[in-house]
Amino acid sequence: FYIDIKQSMEQAMLPPNLVPDEANPEWLNKGDNAWQLSAAAFVGLQTIPGLVILYGSLVKKKWAVNSAFMALYAFAAVMVCWVGWGYRMSFGDKMLPFWGRPGTSLDEDFLLRKAFLGNFPNATMVFFQGVFACITLVLVAGSLLGRMNFLAWAMFVPLWLTFSYTVGAFSVWCPDGWLAKLGIIDFSGGYVIHVSAGFAGITASFWVGPRLDKDREKFPPNNIILTLAGAGLLWMGWSGFNGGGPFAASIDASLAVLNTHVCTSVSLLMWLLLDCIFFGKPSVIGAVQGMITGLVCITPAAGVVQGWAAVIMGVVSGSIPWYTMMVLHKRLAFLTHVDDPMAIFHTHAVAGSLGGILTGILAVPKLCRLFFMVPDWERYTGLAYALQNNHASAGFRQLGVQAAGLLFIAGLNVVVTSAICWLVGLLVPLRMSEDKLYVGDYAAHGEEGFALWGEGEAAAAGGVARSGSSVGLGSTYSKPGSPYENYVSRSFENSKDVGPAAYGGKDNQEDQSYVYSFNPKSGLPVEFVAGYGGGRRYENSMATVSEEKSPYDDGQGRRYTNSLYDADASRSVQMV
Repeated sequence: FYIDIKQSMEQAMLPPNLVPDEANPEWLNKGDNAWQLSAAAFVGLQTIPGLVILYGSLVKKKWAVNSAFMALYAFAAVMVCWVGWGYRMSFGDKMLPFWGRPGTSLDEDFLLRKAFLGNFPNATMVFFQGVFACITLVLVAGSLLGRMNFLAWAMFVPLWLTFSYTVGAFSVWCPDGWLAKLGIIDFSGGYVIHVSAGFAGITASFWVGPRLDKDREKFPPNNIILTLAGAGLLWMGWSGFNGGGPFAASIDASLAVLNTHVCTSVSLLMWLLLDCIFFGKPSVIGAVQGMITGLVCITPAAGVVQGWAAVIMGVVSGSIPWYTMMVLHKRLAFLTHVDDPMAIFHTHAVAGSLGGILTGILAVPKLCRLFFMVPDWERYTGLAYALQNNHASAGFRQLGVQAAGLLFIAGLNVVVTSAICWLVGLLVPLRMSEDKLYVGDYAAHGEEGFALWGEGEAAAAGGVARSGSSVGLGSTYSKPGSPYENYVSRSFENSKDVGPAAYGGKDNQEDQSYVYSFNPKSGLPVEFVAGYGGGRRYENSMATVSEEKSPYDDGQGRRYTNSLYDADASRSVQMV
């Protein structure tokens, strides 16, 4: 009776919004729950639209749709697998020292209970950890852009999540994991996410094979402004990526967010400085790479290091990955052979490894106590502070645990990723056919990212171009059944058939599939130097006016060459 009276008095003293009820149990901290959901949303926005935009704009324009779609698909597929079995295998009951027991995360009885850490429900934790799993697969995709068979990617994603990501997450982050019990420090995913993605990406890239030689030699971004937009979403979203690490809206979360932006800024500036010294000019793409390496490097240490340590990590992350990417990559045969379009190995595997080792040196015992909130917090200490406090053995032990974790995650991903690629390769080709690689998005999805004129309807490669459609920069218009199908009111003579047509515009000019002269007044093509039609590429072809009556006349017996067929008009539109 006395206890009931006391509880009633305490509740009477609380504001109405803080009084516990069925929807707000006593263990729920509304502030922590709100921040954790917000942090999860930030991480989700890093992926869609962040990495969707970044990938779609950084690649050659014929791969914009495919690259962005690989990211979008991975997010959806991972989320379904995550609630189906992935979360329990990563954070559930122990099945093996490195793996949890599979189980669903869909029942309200489970989802509304208190999470294993933090003062919020399992539903919040499932979502928060789920967006981390999603972004990891999207990072792996960065190594495979511009050639992987989409069906193979669709099979790869759930397999890799199940047999690689869950093992790393359970080992490092779950309290029952073997590395967690050893005392590894991975504040917010330097090992679980970035080292995993880097080594898995370069391994899968080896098995899938490279892009076309032409694409490897010349792969310009199709929109640098959009690249910066995607990079900005990635950077700002990292406030939730690292700020959500403590599972509380705490002072350690604040420190993690600040350290994240300090390290990233220093890393970006360091990269630009090296670009200016060795290449004579700053590069926007270089700035984006320096930004990413800074974000990755600080991730395992964000809330357990001082601000000055974040500056040091920024200098390191802006210089060593720069060297491995710009210098070492060209000198090592393996790195030269393996095709990594987004440099995921350098920006994530190298930078993440540096961050993990530097964490073992620079981690502050007091900050580790604020983060881990466990009785034996003193075992978490960086080598620098251990030497200062005459506990060198503890510091070397921590550094050894960090190194062991790095080797385990790297080895795990090389072995498991190789096995998955081998298995998927038995079922479907890992790499697109040569013909599809020449074409790009249209061959893979029947869609294109850019329509420069007409009404945006893409012409079928090697087939009948629809009225009002565009093909790359040189528009090809035809009327079904016309003797001028796939031509612009012209026929072609003296053509040499040299195989499947390369589909696209400006990007394929060097293939001699499209070479156009443009009228400076209208900006439209007025002369074909090379022709395209019938699904084949033609070289050395000359465009000549056919002697036959053009289907594109003006209704008065006058034929227009170089004319556009308008399906909704009775006459052709004569080009100026």
